[in-house]
Amino acid sequence: MHILLTNDDGVFAPGLRALRKELLKLGEVTVVAPALEQSGVAHTITLLNPLVVKQVDAEDGTNLGWSVEGSPADSVKLAICELMPRPPDLIVSGINSGSNAGINVLYSGTVAAAVEGAFFKITSVAVSLELAEHFDYPHAARHAARIIEKILASKPQNGSLFNVNIPAHSRGEPKGVKVVPMGLGRYGEGFERRQDPRGRTYYWMTYNPPYNLQGPETDVTSLCEGYITVTPLHFDLTRHDRLDDLRSFKWGD
Repeated sequence: MHILLTNDDGVFAPGLRALRKELLKLGEVTVVAPALEQSGVAHTITLLNPLVVKQVDAEDGTNLGWSVEGSPADSVKLAICELMPRPPDLIVSGINSGSNAGINVLYSGTVAAAVEGAFFKITSVAVSLELAEHFDYPHAARHAARIIEKILASKPQNGSLFNVNIPAHSRGEPKGVKVVPMGLGRYGEGFERRQDPRGRTYYWMTYNPPYNLQGPETDVTSLCEGYITVTPLHFDLTRHDRLDDLRSFKWGD
């Protein structure tokens, strides 16, 4: 099995290196990832600038893959169309530094890279680790590889898309795995108002992780309870339940 590994934290991110080590037990791994951190870029693609690509070596001096001066989606698109001799059997994006649960899925470059893989009808998995004071990437990578093995064992259709979130190691060992929907509530958003040395006002986005959330069970609530969450996603934004209703309207002559 040939695996394409990418992320949005950059090709030198420790989460990517830890996950690569575990994925090598499952097959051949090629890394194609952004040269610099691209957190929160969602599904941005580069149209007006060239995509500079450089080969990157692993710690042992062997070829790791490529860095791309572009977005996570750019990296996947370029890997499949130009850099790899054939399309990969699996695409994995991560490990992201911080969870991508709830509506954060829509902002995430990590998830967008997996979505890009699904565009190409390749099974794709995004993996994120809950925000903590100290990230234990090797521990998270072992859990991620186990979950990915389980996903593959289920024989998903080509182009299947999964979002996996792993609780922080500070919570202890995960309580288990829950397959849950994406949460839709807004949480933890705000801005801190500051002034720079010249007296100009600026704002810095703050982040408050959700705790003790009420409501239906989702990726957000289950992650907060210490479970690994698995959420199957799709990128068809059509409201199919509204199509017939809207078709019945008189739209004009």
